[in-house]
Amino acid sequence: MPIFVMLTTLTDEGAKTLKENPDRIKEVDKEVMEKFNVKIIAQYMVMGPYDFVNILEAPDNDTIVKMAVELNSRGSIRTLTMPAIDIDSVIKDLKEL
Repeated sequence: MPIFVMLTTLTDEGAKTLKENPDRIKEVDKEVMEKFNVKIIAQYMVMGPYDFVNILEAPDNDTIVKMAVELNSRGSIRTLTMPAIDIDSVIKDLKEL
């Protein structure tokens, strides 16, 4: 399945929710898996312009779009999602040029 990198920033409302209920992170992770069949491979809280880095596995681009729209519509986060391409695939593709 395709891999995606999702960078997430908390809104003020999201930071308030996280402070009041830190377990919300795992609740959303479970919901993402059950509702969208998206697997969270790795998840890190980071410091800088983004609050979280998530490595996701999803069936396709459409699924990631639906998930991102759903999560962003709640008003607690903003996301930037990018497909991640395996380096061996890139090398193979470049050799075919």
